[in-house]
Amino acid sequence: MPDPLSKLPPLDLVRGFVAVARRMSFTLAAQDLFLTQSAVSRQVRNLENFLGTGLVIRRHRAIELTDDGVRLFRCADGWLQQLAELTAGLRRADERRPVTITASLGVTSLWLVPRLGEFQSAHPSIDVRVAASNKVANLEQEDIDLAIRYCRDASAPPGAVRLFGETLVPVAHPSLKINHIETKSALAKSILLDLDEPQRPWLQWADWLGASQLGKVKPKGVLRFNQYDQVIQAALAGHGIALGRLALVQPMLQQGRLVIAGKRNAQVHDLAYWLIIRPGQTRAEVAEFSNWILQEAELVNAALA
Repeated sequence: MPDPLSKLPPLDLVRGFVAVARRMSFTLAAQDLFLTQSAVSRQVRNLENFLGTGLVIRRHRAIELTDDGVRLFRCADGWLQQLAELTAGLRRADERRPVTITASLGVTSLWLVPRLGEFQSAHPSIDVRVAASNKVANLEQEDIDLAIRYCRDASAPPGAVRLFGETLVPVAHPSLKINHIETKSALAKSILLDLDEPQRPWLQWADWLGASQLGKVKPKGVLRFNQYDQVIQAALAGHGIALGRLALVQPMLQQGRLVIAGKRNAQVHDLAYWLIIRPGQTRAEVAEFSNWILQEAELVNAALA
């Protein structure tokens, strides 16, 4: 029995016809295929000769599909799309798939990125992709392996692992020589670096000053930023005093780039940082990276104890 595959038209001819039918233009199809217009036209002619039927009606500056052309396009267009997706996946099979992690902009720039070099040195065969965003990502839909979330204990999703809590402390550049911002005289001479984010009032100076009974004292000035990492960068530049999230600024304190400029507050409510692993994730490199994050979190907790 003859092989049915031998009766199929050449793939190049079908691809040329589908490109034309998609764009309803030989010129645009030629651009898509990186061919000349005459080459694409020949492909369609050869396919028509192979099938023994007309597929395209050529008009002045326009084309139209015949009934047979419409039938073939409906079948071949979906088939070629599936083939393209499959072959793209097969080509990626030999590529190293990175471990993708998402976290807020502040956590990414202040906590995660400074530590990534150590992980890469210890695990050179594991690639990492960082997707920083203040939006809560859908791990399944966006193909993300891990997430570091900042939320209340009751809001942590099932399976989340607590990394460390949230403690605030005023911090400033050593050159400002401020040790106790709690005094009225010190506050009146200081510029405060504030986070302009109404959804997180506990990270703003108003709450901290109110708890310290300094709510009625006016500082020398206030600089407001809409991202927390900008607040800390301004503090590092000596522009004023920031409310430091201790888990994020601890390395800067240890390095002497920042100093504590006031009393250390107790943990803020029940807020904490949590590690979330996408359900059903079984890749060894994801497990290796998540274990490394947990180890880093243990070091943070030990430093804060």
